[in-house]
Amino acid sequence: MADDEIDYNIVFPDAVTSERHWQGTKEPVVIILGWAGCKDKHLSKYSSIYNEQGCVTIRYTAPLKTVFISESFGYKELSSTALKLLEILYDYEVENSPIFFHIFSNGGFMLYRYVVELLHSDKQFSSLHVIGAVVDSAPGSGNVRGALRALTATLGPKINPVLRCVLLALFAVTVFLLRVVLYPVTKYIHKNHYDALRERPPTWPQLYLYSRADQVIRHTDVELMVETLMQKGVPVDSFDFGSSPHVSHFRDFPVQYAQRCRDFLVACMKDSEGTETKKRHHVQKQ
Repeated sequence: MADDEIDYNIVFPDAVTSERHWQGTKEPVVIILGWAGCKDKHLSKYSSIYNEQGCVTIRYTAPLKTVFISESFGYKELSSTALKLLEILYDYEVENSPIFFHIFSNGGFMLYRYVVELLHSDKQFSSLHVIGAVVDSAPGSGNVRGALRALTATLGPKINPVLRCVLLALFAVTVFLLRVVLYPVTKYIHKNHYDALRERPPTWPQLYLYSRADQVIRHTDVELMVETLMQKGVPVDSFDFGSSPHVSHFRDFPVQYAQRCRDFLVACMKDSEGTETKKRHHVQKQ
């Protein structure tokens, strides 16, 4: 479904499916954030994993210019996008449902970073109840070669070869200067997504799905993030698919991928229900 401000799709499950899986409790709302250049027809395949589980799904992919240009130059354009994305929950009156994220690549993770910051700091969203997040093929940090591969794949084969070379050269120089050479200084103005969520991560459970065969996001970057979260006491798990390319784990391992996502969602719901029960008992004893 389209909005005048951001272009997203929302799917509601049928009542029978929702009741069968969640038995009277509010069904989760799964917010799926696509990779840069992702087409909705590709993202809808992931949406189906959760729709079949009786979940509401919201699909959104940030525009290329905000991922590759605005973030590279330190413009926080994605912050306003994150605000509009969270407001969708109130527009459809699902703000009291459990919220679950599924994030793809750095393009999705950059937007997720601003969503997390809003949830940390904006009182408007303090009542939202996030139960967990799956992170696919992310996050990466300071990998200029990987960023160039991502942009090359996003531009596609139809673009003029000369224009492609010019765009890639300009992008490489910009990223290398601002995000590598000058980053020790520029980080005080605008931290990248990786450092921002390493320093102040969300506390809900997280599952990182990655592959050491990924040519865009280094597996060591993902593993370092997971290690950092563990040290901070955040509930986190990870799985290395080993051979699948960037954002292709579901394509290469469809049954295993879908099962891991569903199992993690169910576990997050159970943990959330247990936490709520403890809170109610605590209130009753006071």
